[in-house]
Amino acid sequence: MKATIYHNPMCGTSRKTLEILNEEGADVEVIEYLKTPPSTAELQRLYARAGIGPREGLRAKEPLASELGLLEGASDAAILAAMAAHPILIERPLVETDKGVRLCRPQETVREIL
Repeated sequence: MKATIYHNPMCGTSRKTLEILNEEGADVEVIEYLKTPPSTAELQRLYARAGIGPREGLRAKEPLASELGLLEGASDAAILAAMAAHPILIERPLVETDKGVRLCRPQETVREIL
């Protein structure tokens, strides 16, 4: 099975999710999203496949989210644009397989799409 993980190697949950993918024998493409951020269109596509909105994919505890006014009343478009410009705002890890997309918090959530 092929899988793509939008990964932050500094994040324990992201590392554990990648470990699960490797243990399950997935052919994993690792995208370090802080170095190679997804576009607004790609984020919108991923969230649609996951059945969540951009607000649910926002890393709300990141101070920049508050500084940019994204926590209250911001539109989906504004949140997506901010995520594309500041990928630290993307909650991680996002994993995509043929079976769907999941925001893998907790990391065991990845098993739903394996």
